[in-house]
Amino acid sequence: MSDIKFSRPELELIVSKVKHYFSDELDQEIGAFEAEFLIDFFAKEIGPYFYNRGLSDAHTLLTEKTEEIGYLLQELEKPTT
Repeated sequence: MSDIKFSRPELELIVSKVKHYFSDELDQEIGAFEAEFLIDFFAKEIGPYFYNRGLSDAHTLLTEKTEEIGYLLQELEKPTT
């Protein structure tokens, strides 16, 4: 997995959300610089868990849909007798 990179507008939005969370939930003010460091930490240390879960969910969904297609194809078979 490569490093997670966000566009500048995405990063600014995420920073804003982190700052609001700290302010609203923890009654602490943090600056944009600190928020970016926190985001980098979570992306590096915790991001892989979310990434792997997403891959697992995608794999499960793909497997289920592939099985459904198999059943649908069987229903299209013509009798050969």
